[in-house]
Amino acid sequence: MTLPAALVAELSALLGEGWRTDEITRTANGGDDSRRHALPDAVALPRTREQVVALVRACRAHRVPIVARGAGTATTGAAVPTQGGVVVSFARMDRVLEVRAADRCAVVEPGVRNGALQAALQPHGLFWPPDPSSFESCTVGGNLATNAGGPRAVKYGATRDNVLGLVAVTGTGELIRVGGAYTKCSSGFDLTRLLVGSEGTLALIVEATLKLAPRPQAQAGLRAFYRDAASAAAAVSRLMAQPVVPAMLEFMDRRSLELLRRNGSGVPEAGAMLLVEADGSVEALPDILAALGAAADGDGLIDMDVAQDGIARDKLWAARRALSPALRTIAPGKINEDVVVPASRIPELVAGVEALADACALPIVCFGHAGNGNLHVNILYHPDDADESARAQAALPRVFALALSLGGALSGEHGIGLSKRAFMADAFDAATLEAMRAVKRALDPDGILNPGKLLPD
Repeated sequence: MTLPAALVAELSALLGEGWRTDEITRTANGGDDSRRHALPDAVALPRTREQVVALVRACRAHRVPIVARGAGTATTGAAVPTQGGVVVSFARMDRVLEVRAADRCAVVEPGVRNGALQAALQPHGLFWPPDPSSFESCTVGGNLATNAGGPRAVKYGATRDNVLGLVAVTGTGELIRVGGAYTKCSSGFDLTRLLVGSEGTLALIVEATLKLAPRPQAQAGLRAFYRDAASAAAAVSRLMAQPVVPAMLEFMDRRSLELLRRNGSGVPEAGAMLLVEADGSVEALPDILAALGAAADGDGLIDMDVAQDGIARDKLWAARRALSPALRTIAPGKINEDVVVPASRIPELVAGVEALADACALPIVCFGHAGNGNLHVNILYHPDDADESARAQAALPRVFALALSLGGALSGEHGIGLSKRAFMADAFDAATLEAMRAVKRALDPDGILNPGKLLPD
């Protein structure tokens, strides 16, 4: 689309050098880690919430789409401006406004990098629990938009569980304040949790009050190998049933372990592996570790390693960190979608994916956050092979159908964006989808915020 001259003049005057229409900036802000790309008509880089309010009101007056953007690390295409319009980058709104250690919260702008926030909190002995794999580069705003998780979510919860309040600009250009620096509230609708995970379709978040946790004094790890996925899943149930909640609980399937052996990671032959992290006080950690080890033990266990010092723990987790890069050694093309099922249904999910891999004659690798039942299903193929590409694309809806049939959901942490939008009608009935659309109409009546994402037509 071509932006109206009046809008260009207004936003140029409002933002000064923060209004960009050059092709280099537009191209750099047109894609994300989904490998999708579309060119916006302009990129806005506001510095204040007042500028965001004025920008939204101006775009609404001219019915111009707005797509909010963090660091572009999302994998679903949620930040891709498929209908052109204005990309609002929060790169310049990147301040940690306040660390309130006594209230165990921090007030931040959306452009703050997750890794930079953790560094700022370290002197206070605190941390913010969400830890997606891209934590060093992803932004808090992006974490909020997708309800990002990570390995620590099994104990500390995902982003939605670690946000106390928000300031946001709705699609009408109104500034709203929801929640606050308190952990308990029974005052009206919980709009804070509603906005987190809405992928920029309801409002643009300009400030967040984040719930912080004390840094544990000590950490230790377990690595357990099992005969098959069913044995590993039974161990997950035992681990989650005992009083001590693991800080992390990661699963890797048989194909993951085969890949690691092929790349020299030195893991033994097994049907599945669990990586378990414990944290707590120095005095309590040995008992915590013993309890987790006892729960991990059981039928199907082949071998178990224990690591209490930092170097040994790093060695245990090296295989997990090496897995994603190693996938590219199988095939250059990768469809990586996360699904979530009840933890007790993990064996059925893994068995179904293995059967699908055989039926499609494609390598499909499963790993992820077992304690939450949230697994990453990686379909690997060669993009230059038309037949393989077609089989990979045909496998994707079958993965989603499998997860839904097991009482699961389309995503545990990546979100919906573009890649899963067409499947939302399979995941929700018509009445539920209409309730979601009603919320969208209330906060964004003209549909200018991230159009074409999340909700199906």
